[in-house]
Amino acid sequence: MATAVTAPHSGADVRDLARRVGALSPVLAVVALLLVPGGGGTQGGTGGTGTVADAASGLLVLICLVRVLRGGARPLTRAAAVVLGLPVLGICLAAITSNDPAASLPGVARYLQVFVLVPAAVLLTIRDRRDFAVVAWGLVAFALLQGAVGVVQYLTGTGASYQGEDIRAVGTFGATDVMGMATVVAYGLVVVTGIALGSGPGRVRTVATVCAGLLFVPLVLSFSRGAWIATVLTCAVQLLLAGVRRAVRVALAAAALGVVLVGGLGIGSEMVEERVASITQVTAAPDQSVTDRYTMWAAAGRMWRAEPVTGVGLKGFPRYRDSNASLALSSGSDTAGAGAAFARQPLLSPHNMYLLVLSEQGLVGLLALTGSWVALLVGALRRQRLGADRALVATGLLVWQLVDFFYADIGGPSTVLMSVVFGLAAWWSLAEVRRA
Repeated sequence: MATAVTAPHSGADVRDLARRVGALSPVLAVVALLLVPGGGGTQGGTGGTGTVADAASGLLVLICLVRVLRGGARPLTRAAAVVLGLPVLGICLAAITSNDPAASLPGVARYLQVFVLVPAAVLLTIRDRRDFAVVAWGLVAFALLQGAVGVVQYLTGTGASYQGEDIRAVGTFGATDVMGMATVVAYGLVVVTGIALGSGPGRVRTVATVCAGLLFVPLVLSFSRGAWIATVLTCAVQLLLAGVRRAVRVALAAAALGVVLVGGLGIGSEMVEERVASITQVTAAPDQSVTDRYTMWAAAGRMWRAEPVTGVGLKGFPRYRDSNASLALSSGSDTAGAGAAFARQPLLSPHNMYLLVLSEQGLVGLLALTGSWVALLVGALRRQRLGADRALVATGLLVWQLVDFFYADIGGPSTVLMSVVFGLAAWWSLAEVRRA
């Protein structure tokens, strides 16, 4: 059984790797082009940002469509078509029943891009386990690059503004998409954790472990509470799936690493402690960001109660926010630093994917979308015996995203990477797994 991608040892290995990278270039281009600055990422919820990476994702879908029509690629299996096509039901129904269908059309395009078309294209592009590994390591490489930029931002005071200092690590995503780098780094950390806990060659697992240590630092310096929670829970799930004994050993090693980096070396220690403590400060003197988040959650709930079946329509949350939110909601969040001037960023989504879908697409949309995600997760878990490395990676990515959706939603330049992650997990969950 094929394991993780290792360094090539011969000319044939190099040529094989080059051919694979060439065949996977449409997928890898989506990841790499996220380095190109976007339009600011100020739109939340179902809004789009129109980045170069988004255009590359459209090209990926077009290439896959041409390959399928020419018969050069196998079409989706019936199960894959049903699972990936299920969200279309809620998306189209919410657009049709919207009070302003024309205004909902950009939301339709965004949801289809992120949850249907690009994941299906990634699934069709990946041919075997080694292709899966190439894309996974591509995510790790991108995460390491973004993490390195983030650490430099913290050390040089050129990051996004946090508590009056320009020290928040945001990578190349800028101050208007502070979750971008945290999401990318977390993806990479989940991938290397799965590889390190797998059954691949020792040197590959060693490299993965080193990468995990390197990615831990920028994740901490992102000061992203949602990403921290999702990563801790996901790594715990991966550890348990890999075995209880190994889980205990790795947990102790990770705790020691955290003590050394945060406690011993003082990497953002005071601010990290304050940020962690703020997670539990929901009723006892919460900061304004926590107040805004829970106020918008309550507003989303009121929207759903008004339109429980189909919601208020795609892109409807910003339009109905003020009429459903309490006076505790601020006018927006402050953004500054990382090369951007001070600005007030409007709060256009509830920062909870489940509540966003519930408010805009109703119960039908939520059941359709979450049903698709649960099916992917069940499929990944059922195939764990077919390959520990890839099962842990695919399961981890899905768990991380589903947990993070309690604190975030789609919006911003990094959203397109989410579609690649869903496609990677969909291949493992739904495709016919072939030996490389």
